[in-house]
Amino acid sequence: MNLQTNLPDIAAQRSANSATTLDWVGMRGIALPVRIGEQAISARIDAGVSLDDGQTRGIHMSRLYLALAHLQREPLSPASLRQVLQRFLDSHQGLSLCAHLDLRGEWLIERPALVSPLSGYKAYPLTIRSHLDPGGFHLELGLQVNYSSTCPCSAALARQLIQQRFSDDFAERTPDFEQMHAWLGSSSGIVATPHSQRSDAQIRIRLESDADALPFIELLERSEAALGTAVQTAVKRADEQAFALANGQNLMFCEDAARRLHEAVLAMSGVGGLHIQVTHAESLHAHDAVACASHNWR
Repeated sequence: MNLQTNLPDIAAQRSANSATTLDWVGMRGIALPVRIGEQAISARIDAGVSLDDGQTRGIHMSRLYLALAHLQREPLSPASLRQVLQRFLDSHQGLSLCAHLDLRGEWLIERPALVSPLSGYKAYPLTIRSHLDPGGFHLELGLQVNYSSTCPCSAALARQLIQQRFSDDFAERTPDFEQMHAWLGSSSGIVATPHSQRSDAQIRIRLESDADALPFIELLERSEAALGTAVQTAVKRADEQAFALANGQNLMFCEDAARRLHEAVLAMSGVGGLHIQVTHAESLHAHDAVACASHNWR
């Protein structure tokens, strides 16, 4: 007897006691190396299909797993994701009408310093959610961008304290240029500074069905340009000073950040919908400040 050709398949046995269909059956957390452009990413993938035959007890999970190998052969694209989803369905004809593939990982990109010739790597958490059903192919991208935010209210309060100290120090005398210059450069003159916090933006976009690329680079560049104070990697003092200037000229509440991002991302071509959540991890309060914005999102 050839045991290899007579292995039992319990999942193939049909259930006579139920007719319940299932929205999603599959695997979560599959480790797989993939590429976004030329950048290799260590990804975790959730792969599944609907189970539309209410009496079928199981799907062919190994077929889903093997179909994922196609994603390793070339950089990720809408076409490659759709092809894998179609393979999911082709391998489950008569059982499934919908196929799902979700991916999450960290995109490691080299970013330049503000002024000096230094550069360093930043990790951007990203997600890709895709599914194929009788209504067509659906694709969503997600990206997390970290930035610094300086509170406008805190800045105004700090300026008021500096004005008050100026009045206290010079109410009865007019300083000359050298005295004023020294006063502005001292901690006895600049007695208060505004608080700022490390913040993050969770940006999700839904691409049009005819998208031919994954626009992560454009999404990143537009988002960081709109915010103006993306966190840095390797810096010299000149970069730190340039960053301080950017923060001082770029005061924003979480509402401001959400609106900036909404306008910048919505201007991208091929975006059918978006959802943005910004979180300012308060340095004054023990809680966070959060704002959300969306367009054509459900």
